[in-house]
Amino acid sequence: MTVPKRVLLVGGGNMGAAMAHGWLDRALAPAGLTVLDPNAGAPLQPLIDKGARHVTEAPSERFDVVVVAVKPQVMEAALPALRPALSGDTPVVSVAAGKTVSSIERLLGERPVVRAMPNTPAMIGRGITGAYCNQRVTAEQRAMAQTLLEASGPVEWVEREGDIDLVTGVSGSGPAYVFLLAEAMAAAGAKLGLSPELAMRLARHTVAGAGELMIRSDDEPATLRRNVTSPNGTTAAALAVLMEPDGLEPLMQKAIAAAARRAAELSKD
Repeated sequence: MTVPKRVLLVGGGNMGAAMAHGWLDRALAPAGLTVLDPNAGAPLQPLIDKGARHVTEAPSERFDVVVVAVKPQVMEAALPALRPALSGDTPVVSVAAGKTVSSIERLLGERPVVRAMPNTPAMIGRGITGAYCNQRVTAEQRAMAQTLLEASGPVEWVEREGDIDLVTGVSGSGPAYVFLLAEAMAAAGAKLGLSPELAMRLARHTVAGAGELMIRSDDEPATLRRNVTSPNGTTAAALAVLMEPDGLEPLMQKAIAAAARRAAELSKD
């Protein structure tokens, strides 16, 4: 595990603060963390209480790595001010959606860049991140980025930057698909006669429990599905609807393709 000694986090919102808590839990000393954010909002305050330094303007000292966790629309204004804190080989790890390596280099000059796409469960340490690095990133810098990113969950590296758009379609936007599934399950239960509150509790715990079972089990999801499906039983009756030719699988393919296309559009400089 390659742990940097001095990290500059740009953006102390929910995602950035959640990642930073993971870093402190993984041996980064609080004094080694500087958070650049115009405001000391609620997500940032616990980090300050632990000993992290909060600044409202870009510092001039150098850091081992800079992690950019601001909204994409803020990048144009926020990144050029970071130049005094960067040497020519300072790696930049960006979790800003839709911002390509070339767009970051346009604002900060040519340098080692890691482009990452986490998802919102990262805020509770249960996310997964897709990551891509340009050719300037050394093996040590990649290992350092791996350490920082995996504080929020597993990291999967891709060889082509364009694959980050596909990662976005599957896992970056994926939590919303799961939330919608829970909504739909609860609505169906309520329509059949359950109280809306009970139906939602059943849906929440079913989705969360099934997800945890997939993580803990060595079996593939298809095997888990078959294990719970008795011939001619209740689950088989439901799956006969969901697995129709125009059922869930083709619908999900269309949805993920739409998300990936939109991610590619947003990634154009």
